[in-house]
Order: sequence, then C-alpha cells, then structure tokens
Amino acid sequence: MDDSTRELREAALAARNHSYSPYSKYQVGAALRTTDGAVFAACNVENVAFPEGVCAEGGAISMMVVGTTGVPTIAEVVVVTAGDTPGSPCGGCRQKIREFSDDATVIHTTTVGGAVATFTMEQLLPSSFGPDRLL
Repeated sequence: MDDSTRELREAALAARNHSYSPYSKYQVGAALRTTDGAVFAACNVENVAFPEGVCAEGGAISMMVVGTTGVPTIAEVVVVTAGDTPGSPCGGCRQKIREFSDDATVIHTTTVGGAVATFTMEQLLPSSFGPDRLL
C-alpha cells in the first residue's frame, strides 16, 4: 500500500470510529480520493427502519458531490470493516461507485487488522450499467 492509499485508509478508519451501528454492530468506514486529489470520508449510519440507513461508501460519495464542482471522478476508494476478511461494498454501493468511476478507479477493501483485497471497477461490478450506456 503506497502513502496515498495509507492516507485514505487512515481517513476511513477515523470515519469508522463515528459509525452509528447499534443494530448490526457492523462498523464501516470509507474514504475516497477524486482524480483532483480531494479526499472525502464517511461512516455507515443505521436506522431502526431497515433499510433506511446509509452505507459508508454512499455517504462518502454524497460528501464528494457536495464538495466538488462539476462531475467528479473517483480515483481510489478504501473501505474498512472488522473481521478476518475484508467486507466489500454492497450492490447498491458498487453501482454508486460506478456512477463516478472510470477504468482507472481502484477499490480497496480492508480490515481493521490490515487484510486487504483490491479490485478494479470491472472486477467489482462486471458488465456494469453506467452513464456511458445512455449515450
């Protein structure tokens, strides 16, 4: 993991510490970097009325949209979960990441303990439907 990715991991870990997950106890933090170098992080926020919660990845993407002008592109994402095996973004979050990704976007799923799995967008969501399909 290079310094840039370690910085994202630290931001995701810090966000994870704010997770509101009283029902599942499954704390998630996510951080992303745009191609312009801006970093945005968020945690998951549960709600007693399932499935009204917000995933960490979706929260970070919302922060990115608010914090940038134009249509941003995600260069890299780091997601941090507990357990021995890295958790991966849910289907909805995969599609949300896809909306703002390109062929160079890299997604790292990691654990608090340091296990890492790395994916391209195509590996995470093969044959995906994105904005380019509407043209």
